[in-house]
Amino acid sequence: MAKAAVKALYNVDAEDSQISLQKTRPEFEGNITLVVFPFVKLARKAPAQVAAEIGEWMTKEAHIISKFNAVQGFLNLSISDAFWVEQLQGIDADENYGRFDRPNSQMVNDQMVHPLMMVEYSSPNTNKPLHLGHVRNNLLGYSIAKIQEANGWKVVKTNIVNDRGIHICKSMLAWLKFGNGETPESSGKKGDHLIGDYYVRFDKEYKKQIAELMASGKDEETAKREAPLMLEAQEMLRKWEANDPEVRELWAKMNSWVYAGFDETYRKMGVSFDKIYYESNTYLEGKSEVEKGLASGQFYRREDGSVWADLTKDGLDEKLLLRSDGTSVYMTQDIGTAKLRFQDYPIDKMVYVVGNEQEYHFKVLSILLDRLGFPFGKELVHFSYGMVELPNGKMKSREGTVVDADDLMEKMIEDAREISKDKVNTLQGITEEEANEIARKVGLGALKYFILKVDPRKNMLFNPAESIDFNGNTGPFIQYTYARIQSVLRKAEGESTSALKGEALSLDPKELALIQRLTEYPSAVRTAGDEFSPAILCNYAYALACDFNSFYHDLSILNEPDPAKKALRLLLAKNVAKVLCSAMGLLGIEMPERM
Repeated sequence: MAKAAVKALYNVDAEDSQISLQKTRPEFEGNITLVVFPFVKLARKAPAQVAAEIGEWMTKEAHIISKFNAVQGFLNLSISDAFWVEQLQGIDADENYGRFDRPNSQMVNDQMVHPLMMVEYSSPNTNKPLHLGHVRNNLLGYSIAKIQEANGWKVVKTNIVNDRGIHICKSMLAWLKFGNGETPESSGKKGDHLIGDYYVRFDKEYKKQIAELMASGKDEETAKREAPLMLEAQEMLRKWEANDPEVRELWAKMNSWVYAGFDETYRKMGVSFDKIYYESNTYLEGKSEVEKGLASGQFYRREDGSVWADLTKDGLDEKLLLRSDGTSVYMTQDIGTAKLRFQDYPIDKMVYVVGNEQEYHFKVLSILLDRLGFPFGKELVHFSYGMVELPNGKMKSREGTVVDADDLMEKMIEDAREISKDKVNTLQGITEEEANEIARKVGLGALKYFILKVDPRKNMLFNPAESIDFNGNTGPFIQYTYARIQSVLRKAEGESTSALKGEALSLDPKELALIQRLTEYPSAVRTAGDEFSPAILCNYAYALACDFNSFYHDLSILNEPDPAKKALRLLLAKNVAKVLCSAMGLLGIEMPERM
């Protein structure tokens, strides 16, 4: 419409890039503002005059423009109420509202084929249970995958389990020395928790040995290097890589305990994967590629037998790829994993959801893959996010000072049960099982929303008490708004919205604001996808919930006497619930029907 106005008034073809539309600022009347400065030179007139001329043309030629006002180079347009009612009805009719097909999607044999994005997240070690840091990683990764699906990608959610290496051997060795055959069944512990206890035990005993060696006159570095426990762990790793049957059997048994524990945690957290890779299967592929790079002169071997990459020409330093004893490092494994993934899937974009302390690692990985001749090397995306901190400082797995993911989720659910007890008890005919399900959804919703509402690139301080408040910018506040709407719709069950006649309605400002907010949802989904930021959807859902509660406080729905007005408000409530459920679903948050 703006391009048509410029053509009609000034006989000039405006470019798409010259059309700038934005929401009208609250101090001015109008719904949408057109920035007219790009057309001033074309028209050779003052900005205010250009704005007025375009406004007059639009008002005359476009039935949806009811009036306008010009402020310097800004044209504020008021859109007719009938148009907004049409928009609301369109949202109601669109089953896929807020979802898109990407421009490079194409029809193949009558089916839409979307470009493929692989999103890696979680990446746990099998020497300890998942903790609060893993919670942020998993929630971000799962939500990013859901958001990218809404933006037209076919998404493969993947996990790389770090199931080998010196840290795994530490837990194994501690269990052999101090475990007395303890199992998850005999101890009553989840397998990942049991193994995590032995990782902590190794560190405790290792520190004792270091102290004893230092007391005998050795310096700290020598003591760390010569401590018997560490030497035994290193020998166990060498045996593992040499396929020693006893070490491998112990490794398989203890890892099976951990996998069962991880699966239980993932189920409770509500995250999943389409494909799981294991470092024990990928590191050999990486070693093979490193050996090829060594043979072709891409890498070099030092006198002690270790293999390195010289990255100084890329502005970095030298990177170890194979230790002097031939064992591999994380970089070796990541090279092999990337190779296997691109063999397994036609990946168009590979996204690693990994904390910002690994930014250097992924710069190096991209360069090494490119040097090894993999065309996807330069296209890898490291989604770098900030750490989760606690009021009393950082977490340390070796010392057991972590917030365990299972304990955290259970505490959140229990807190939700206690806080919502009075509200739940007022519900008619609710069973204990239903009350527990509400508490689960609210507790986990509080946890997920609190973590996801923070800009993912920032460090965050986790405060469970703030997260579960039923007021303010929290998950429970949005869930309660949704449940309130469901209550209204149940009471209005059977009532038709056929009395809604858009051309005969005059919208209340609260109704108009709510419809406008609903129309902004697709843009929020698109921006969240472009920026890889679930926080954008959190902010949107909170704003929509606030708008609805303001509307609900001021305007009656069920007791509205005008049939057309009542139909409008019921349709508004229905579509707010629809969009809230969609937005929160992209965050991995379930919505309770009653609270």
